[in-house]
Amino acid sequence: MSPAVVPADRPLSARLARWRVPVGFVCGLAVLWLARPTAGSIAVGGAIALVGEAIRVWAAGHLEKGREVTCSGPYRWTAHPLYVGTTVMGIGLAIAGQSLPVAILAALYLGTMIPLAIRSEEATLRARFGVRYDEYRRGVVVDRERPFSWARVMRNREYRALVGFVVVMTLLLLKLGVRS
Repeated sequence: MSPAVVPADRPLSARLARWRVPVGFVCGLAVLWLARPTAGSIAVGGAIALVGEAIRVWAAGHLEKGREVTCSGPYRWTAHPLYVGTTVMGIGLAIAGQSLPVAILAALYLGTMIPLAIRSEEATLRARFGVRYDEYRRGVVVDRERPFSWARVMRNREYRALVGFVVVMTLLLLKLGVRS
């Protein structure tokens, strides 16, 4: 369902959460425009963002999105490792951009859209999985550890976040080259 077709009877937070990706693209363009990267900021911020992407890949390799509740891999320690990874990536990219407006925009986006997405996702998971999801949130083990799977990473389309990371870092490097 595209953001423009979200039913009006859904809670406002769920409707806003559906806009996180398009809003993220707009914020990303603003970040690239406002960024004042240096070689050092790109190195430090890029390393931090890469850790965020690694968290996302690890999480995506343990989850069958929309089909289960799992406590495998990073889900053993946090209910939302994909959002943790996204937040770490956002912080890293803000550091790479080395600009106060970039940091403010990243903080506003992450501080607004991620909690909205989490609330919406939790409501969906609670509706879909009921008591199983509630037990998971209380720390009751709902399944056993399973091995990481690259096939799950691909089914969860995590390659899109990796491509986005590479594109943004490349554009920051190009901007650095233009400024030098």
